[in-house]
Amino acid sequence: MQAFSYVAVTSEGEAIGAKRRGGGGEGGNGGRGGSAFVAGGTTLLDIMKLGVEEPGELVDINHVPLVGVEEAKGGGLRIGANVRNTELAYHPLVVERYRVLSEAILSGASPQLRNMATTGGNLMQRTRCYYYRDVSYPCNMREPGSGCSAMEGYNRIHAVLGTSEKCIATHPSDMCVALAALEAVVIVHGGAEATIGEGAERRIPFEEFYVAYGKDPARWNTLGEDELIVAVEIPALPMAKRGRYLKVRDRASYEFALASVAAMLEVEGGVVKDARVALGGVATMPWRSREAEGALVGKQAGREAFEAAAEAAMSGAVGRKYNAFKIELAKRTIVRGLEMVIGNW
Repeated sequence: MQAFSYVAVTSEGEAIGAKRRGGGGEGGNGGRGGSAFVAGGTTLLDIMKLGVEEPGELVDINHVPLVGVEEAKGGGLRIGANVRNTELAYHPLVVERYRVLSEAILSGASPQLRNMATTGGNLMQRTRCYYYRDVSYPCNMREPGSGCSAMEGYNRIHAVLGTSEKCIATHPSDMCVALAALEAVVIVHGGAEATIGEGAERRIPFEEFYVAYGKDPARWNTLGEDELIVAVEIPALPMAKRGRYLKVRDRASYEFALASVAAMLEVEGGVVKDARVALGGVATMPWRSREAEGALVGKQAGREAFEAAAEAAMSGAVGRKYNAFKIELAKRTIVRGLEMVIGNW
């Protein structure tokens, strides 16, 4: 591991100031020689050990008071960036109002990792692409312009939605799939115009937080280099109480999704009045499928409509040698997830 310095901070101003002095790439990572925020460290420390990222300084934000799950205006929730995944999954307000989010969190990783991992860190975790994590292989995300080894390599876990000729890496998070469906907002402080100690607030709709891979796979989110995630807000959404998260994976635990779905329906008189569908394990970012939602609204809630929604969701999918099976798998996952919502599975 490369040598690095370490500083522990206790306020947002200190954190932003340290990050600004240390510099680093946009997207919140330290890049080569810059500064990186660290809380649980469940992803960052792994990729540092592998030599994928080599920040010159770690800014420990564990003692910055970004904690608590509390009601927001309009009946939603505000979740501090340092809230641990376990605390969030079992919080009474989440269990009662946002079942889909609780199920998504508990389907990921292991209890030990969920005890360490934070809300903000979950948003920032990096892909599990083998080639990104092995510095002996070319990778456009790690080194722009070097090529994508996964294109013709073993790409079984890779994405079929949101890809480009530059990158097919899959986003690994379960929690973020639920947040995409819930229309969450990421709240960040900092930015080039902010005064250290104050921190200009920027509210980023979840669909605008991540960047679908295109010409520059290395820019995978829209954070500025000195911006700090301070909270995530979820709006009031009554159908979230009955939402479900379904994950298909190779093993029963401690495994990333081959395909997953966060599904919510508002049904009146047997007809779908509103819907939210987001996919995991199959895309380069937590993938909200407005195509599936559009295919559901106004239809009788049942298998025929669910199958049509699944077809719509995967209509733009591009499979490759080892991951083409994900297209059909995702369709079946969507159908079963929607059936779970209405209690028919």
